[in-house]
Amino acid sequence: MEPNEHASRAPGGLNAIHERWITRLNRSTDDPEYREEWYGTQCGGCRHWFPIAGRLGTDYGVCANMKSQFDGTARFEHDGCDGFENAGAWVIPSDL
Repeated sequence: MEPNEHASRAPGGLNAIHERWITRLNRSTDDPEYREEWYGTQCGGCRHWFPIAGRLGTDYGVCANMKSQFDGTARFEHDGCDGFENAGAWVIPSDL
């Protein structure tokens, strides 16, 4: 990466961010312990999930639920927590 170049423009930069962040999931759909009822309570459908700008916003957003242990942190759209509140639809960057 060139000095002062934004991390998103570096070759493989967005993929590297995704690979690092995906390790921090609270609930992985690949986990055999994943409960069926969690499919409908994923971050992307929560009223407190704000997608981030740019290409990362199609997969990641920030939790703004003060009742959640993830308040103020970037979360994968398919993650979730017990503080879920239904937004009525999946939230995407162009909604905001």
